[in-house]
Amino acid sequence: MYEHSIRLTSVAAAVVAALALVGCNRNVQDGTTASRDADSAMARAEQKVDSAAQKAEAAAKDMKQAAGEAGDKVAAAANDATITAQVNAELAKDSELSALKIDVDTAQGRVVLRGTAPDAASRERATRLAAGVKGVASVENFLSVQTPKS
Repeated sequence: MYEHSIRLTSVAAAVVAALALVGCNRNVQDGTTASRDADSAMARAEQKVDSAAQKAEAAAKDMKQAAGEAGDKVAAAANDATITAQVNAELAKDSELSALKIDVDTAQGRVVLRGTAPDAASRERATRLAAGVKGVASVENFLSVQTPKS
């Protein structure tokens, strides 16, 4: 029985060795194919990396542009607020206009005046004062002239 077991083990080892040799022979013959497959897989991986890098670069460019546009909007709003404050200061310096309620709105450097002026000359002076402020692109004067009280 012991001899029978040794024979089976020897036969099994011989079969395994034969299969291994067949596999090795196949690997040697398929070595160029495996090498080509590896090269092809590497090329595909490089293309995917390049594509991902291009997409990331485009996304970064888009984000940079969006950030720049947002910054421009914030700067424009701050500039408009500065213009509004300066126009209000100029109107407050005028003795005839300072006592009146004049609303000043600014958008993209365009100033809009609303309220009342004591007379036509004061109304025009309000336009000139607003137009003289740095950064003002235009002035729309919707001030109405007060009618004299009888």
